[in-house]
Amino acid sequence: MRNTAKLTTAVLAAGALTFGLTACGSGKDSASGSADYSGPLVVAASPTPHAEILDYVKDNLAKKAGLDLEVKEFTDYITPNTATEDGSVDANYFQNQPYLDDFNKKRGTHIVPVVTVHLEPLGLYSHKVKSADALKSGATIAVPNDAVNEARALKLLAANGLITLKDGAGSEATPQDIAKNPKNLQFKEVEAAQTARSLDDVDAAVINGNYAISAGIKPAKDALVLESAKNSPYGNFLAVKKGNEKDPRVKKLAKLLTSPEVKKFIEDKYQGSVIASF
Repeated sequence: MRNTAKLTTAVLAAGALTFGLTACGSGKDSASGSADYSGPLVVAASPTPHAEILDYVKDNLAKKAGLDLEVKEFTDYITPNTATEDGSVDANYFQNQPYLDDFNKKRGTHIVPVVTVHLEPLGLYSHKVKSADALKSGATIAVPNDAVNEARALKLLAANGLITLKDGAGSEATPQDIAKNPKNLQFKEVEAAQTARSLDDVDAAVINGNYAISAGIKPAKDALVLESAKNSPYGNFLAVKKGNEKDPRVKKLAKLLTSPEVKKFIEDKYQGSVIASF
């Protein structure tokens, strides 16, 4: 049985301290002024596949490596970083570099990557058509509403000939950066976690890999178009607050997350819907 606490943003906001996370955040200075790296390493993670991968490490590899690992699940893309910044957790595992760069810039946080573990290809899905070419004129497509994932979604559509983006459209591209839209596609911006749930209400949706898997969708099989893993900047990594990279517990986890055992676990469990990046 998985020993994992599922925490929603609302629960966190109401009482993160109730869960004793601050007490577990051992990257803070102790009373003597030196860092205290004792106790379990508490890692915030999205339920799928991040927490599943961490649970595999916890159940199969951590004890032998002398690592006491505790996994905390979060269902949003904000709290894991804010909890890592304030020391409520020691590390997180859920995000990619463009998202982290945008988050640090906008929120003044100091989160840094430690090791890249996997890629979850972004995909276009539909309950109404069997191919991207079958989308009708004026079709509505749901896209994530956060800056980085919306731009990523638009780049996916552009890479597959559905739209053309203006020259220079970067990691914060929005529908206003579309230069050509031959099918007159309409875009519905929703929270990333809601894109899979919106499939019955729109003609198609661009969904992050973790949310697709959580909804029972198989990206490698079900996507109308799927993001290429080649030279992708969107690998998901273990991250900590700057300065905590030297934590020996973090170093142990980084080594385990990039072990042959974890690579095989990812390949066997996710069948191409999650791709090891090492």
